[in-house]
Amino acid sequence: MDEPRPPGARDEAAPEAAADGTLGQVRALIAARQPAAALAVAVALAAGEGAPERRELLLSVAVCERMLGRPDAALATLARLETIAPRYTRLHQERGRCHLERGDAARATGSFEEAVRISAALPASWQSLERLYRAAGRTADADNAAAHLRTLAKLPRAVVIGTALLADGETAAAEQLIRRYLLDAGDDIEAMRLLARIGLELDALDEAERLLHAVVGRAPGYAAARYDYAVVLLRRHRHREAGAEIARLLEADPGNRLYRTTAAAVALGLGRYEEAYARYDSLRQEAPDDAELQLCAAHALRTLGRTAEAIAGYRAAIAARPGYGEAYSSLANLKTHRFEAHEIEALRRLCASPSTAPVDRCHASFALGKALEDQRDYAGSFACYAQGNELRRREQPYDPTVIEAMAREQRAVCTAEFLASRSDGGCRDPAPIFIVGLPRSGSTLLEQILASHPLVEGTTELSAVPRLVQRLGDFGARDGRPRYPGVLARLSPAELRRCGEEYLEAASAYRSTGRPRFIDKNPNNFRHLGLIRLMLPEARIIDARRGAMACCFGNYKQLFATGQRFTYGLEDIGRYYRCYVELMQHWDAVLPGWVLRVRHEDVVADLEGSVRRLLAFCGLGFAPECLEFYRTARGVATPSAGQVRRPIYRDGVDQWQHYAAWLEPLRSALGPLADT
Repeated sequence: MDEPRPPGARDEAAPEAAADGTLGQVRALIAARQPAAALAVAVALAAGEGAPERRELLLSVAVCERMLGRPDAALATLARLETIAPRYTRLHQERGRCHLERGDAARATGSFEEAVRISAALPASWQSLERLYRAAGRTADADNAAAHLRTLAKLPRAVVIGTALLADGETAAAEQLIRRYLLDAGDDIEAMRLLARIGLELDALDEAERLLHAVVGRAPGYAAARYDYAVVLLRRHRHREAGAEIARLLEADPGNRLYRTTAAAVALGLGRYEEAYARYDSLRQEAPDDAELQLCAAHALRTLGRTAEAIAGYRAAIAARPGYGEAYSSLANLKTHRFEAHEIEALRRLCASPSTAPVDRCHASFALGKALEDQRDYAGSFACYAQGNELRRREQPYDPTVIEAMAREQRAVCTAEFLASRSDGGCRDPAPIFIVGLPRSGSTLLEQILASHPLVEGTTELSAVPRLVQRLGDFGARDGRPRYPGVLARLSPAELRRCGEEYLEAASAYRSTGRPRFIDKNPNNFRHLGLIRLMLPEARIIDARRGAMACCFGNYKQLFATGQRFTYGLEDIGRYYRCYVELMQHWDAVLPGWVLRVRHEDVVADLEGSVRRLLAFCGLGFAPECLEFYRTARGVATPSAGQVRRPIYRDGVDQWQHYAAWLEPLRSALGPLADT
């Protein structure tokens, strides 16, 4: 039983397919049982210019080789394919068929099991597994495979095909197929859930949430859909709601590892770091060879300041999965860690090997850049940072004109007259202290200083303001343009007050100490100070500023977990920094005295003077604990966690100058700001 073909693929030998040298011709010849002719076309196609995606081509070559009675050659081809597409379901399914051809039932079983582990929507693999299990006397496993086959048989064919396409990374084809099917089928629960999963993959979280909310409303007992819903909420940083969904799932299935892992992620997002670590630690003890669990537990330990244990955890992740790039970059992100010689050699191999997956090469490049920087090999270090940034930029493209247009609109809407005319509105709660600016500007140090005060609680980089902006922006407007910030002019005083109350309610999920003041350290909030002024006029705003070249290069050599797409190109970073400075100058002009600018270099040079100025601006009395901020025990989730747990040091202030020879694109983009 072969898998259904993707939309547009042809299973029959059509004359038009045979007329041009395409993969369609290869597939048609395979379907017509002409493997020798198909192999000849495939080899010629691979040698020609503009050859199609190697993944499909290599799979077709392997299929031809197996059909010609050459399973060993097919397995060698599949091994090449695995270096570029290790999670390609049809690779593992074809490998199972090759092992069957060789009479190796055990290896065939393992290959088919790997295929269905990646995607359960593979009828041919389940059918083969049922036969293999029954032949081996594994009756329960055979019955389970048969049950999967029956489930797939009940599903719409489009859903089965779409699920397989999604698993193989063919997201656009899966989306096209399912949207077309839903136009005819209406509200099919399985198709709606699949479209939501596609939305998750494409970061279309609004639609994914809407679809899954509808699905669980119609089928409350559908655990898989409810889990997907929890994941969407988690991705949207709605940790409290995600936790409620996971708690409901755990009540019905308390041992489910997937639910337990997600519950740990929710705890981490809510700042309940001890709980998160306890959950991850319990899971990794049950599965010590699970590299991802080792990594997550190490992240929690790092956040708690248990650095030595975190290092051991990251190394355990590497031992469980050699070549695990993210574990290496996590070690580099500790900032204080120094790689050993054998680790540097392993990183060099990862960066150089053509078989390294792009994501692992990206992480390894940043880690090796840090290792070589510590060895003062600045040319080699910059080459690694450049490679890592290029890989990340391919994955996460960035358009600087979007942010620049937003800044222009902010200046046009939020004039001094406009803000003054609405100065008596909003929610007048003085609790929030916003720290804004760019990443790597010293903002975590300011947060740690303030959070050491007995009246101030440190939370995290809250997403509450961006979520409000998204809701106000109405990104589904007919003309395709967001309504924000223009919509601010249409909000009544009552609506602005509700926005402030909504923000405070969202922030309350991350507050646990009962202290009257709290910090929101989302750096990107500098884009939305007009909204913050209107809805929370008593809030304090601190602009964490660092010299342009130092700050921008600090971002360039930092691999962020999510977001901050502007940091992966020197020109993009320079334009973003310039846009930030211009917008902050606007806020200074229209709201004089409302923002306190704190320069990182001043804090390093005069800690006590800077602390007194900071506390006075926030209306807080002097507290000696703020001078010994590094003694404050609290979770810190940013890359600066290790640095703010030791006294002030000057090491990194001028570090960028070692790389000055390669930073001309940044200097040009910054213009006069480069010398500030």
